[in-house]
Amino acid sequence: MTKIGFLSFGHYADVPGSRVASAAEMLRQSIDLAVAAEEAGLDGAYFRVHHFARQAASPIPLLAAVAARTSRIEMGTGVIDLRYEVPAMLAEQASAVDLIAGGRLQLGVSRGSPEPALRGWEAFGQYPQGFEDAAGMARRKAVELAGMLSGAGVATADPEQAHDRAVLVPEEGLLRVEPRSEGLRRRIWWGAGSASTARWAAEQGFNLQSSTLLLDDDGRDFGDLQAAQIDEYRTAWHEAGWGWTPRVSVSRSIIPIVDDESDRYFGLRAQAEGRDQVGVLEGVRSRFGRSYIGEPDRLAEQLRADAAVQAADTVLVTVPNMLGVDFNARLFESLHRDLRPALG
Repeated sequence: MTKIGFLSFGHYADVPGSRVASAAEMLRQSIDLAVAAEEAGLDGAYFRVHHFARQAASPIPLLAAVAARTSRIEMGTGVIDLRYEVPAMLAEQASAVDLIAGGRLQLGVSRGSPEPALRGWEAFGQYPQGFEDAAGMARRKAVELAGMLSGAGVATADPEQAHDRAVLVPEEGLLRVEPRSEGLRRRIWWGAGSASTARWAAEQGFNLQSSTLLLDDDGRDFGDLQAAQIDEYRTAWHEAGWGWTPRVSVSRSIIPIVDDESDRYFGLRAQAEGRDQVGVLEGVRSRFGRSYIGEPDRLAEQLRADAAVQAADTVLVTVPNMLGVDFNARLFESLHRDLRPALG
């Protein structure tokens, strides 16, 4: 059965209509959203990561808090921008969260999306190596992260300081990252916005988070374009011979109109946002997925016709987090009650 989770961008602003005025409120409500999703019967709580903006940024403390407040739901990121990260530190911290959560962490990583800062990762002390570009920088770090989570050696042991609590990898003569969660390596996801990056993810043994936009626009509907990307990913996975079955997620904006409040906020937007958007991103013609807004029965019919939704095993529903926990809790209940059968 298809898993359903939510994806929050963690917006906050002290503006009229916002129920999330500050970063503190956003973080606390994010934890409450995860609890509400678990209570409603959903399967995942995922969080976007953006730097230098009024949005969620550092996911590890938030995920640790979610792990402590929930018992069943999986938690994850969609995605961590690896250009900003030190792989060894992320491997340690993500392992700690996964151990607290009992193996429920889904670690989504990638290059990230366009952002307000010019080479913002340099402010975090991170720089490309040699002639690599931003995408190459993120890919290198993803491979390093995967190796560390697999138990590869990282640091040279100091013969005068190493002791029996240090974990040496004998064949490499290096110390590995600890604590380390044994199963987390297979729960790395790569956020892919094109068929080529999806194939690369398969070759590395990463699960696939198919982006909310695709850089391969050829005129097909977003769902059909994304389904083709998923097919290419699974073909590449089979050819790589990994020997286990990966997971694939797609993200959708889905707003069931179930009461006066949801109709007031979103009813008039249903027609305007009910089609794909096409634009140019970083010089490339790109296609952005439509929003699904309307009565649950109609949404169910539309989602059954979405080829990518039917091809994926996980659907992440982007939520209007600035409308607060109560509004989104009702959305979660409708997703589980009214739309789960349509999602597979």
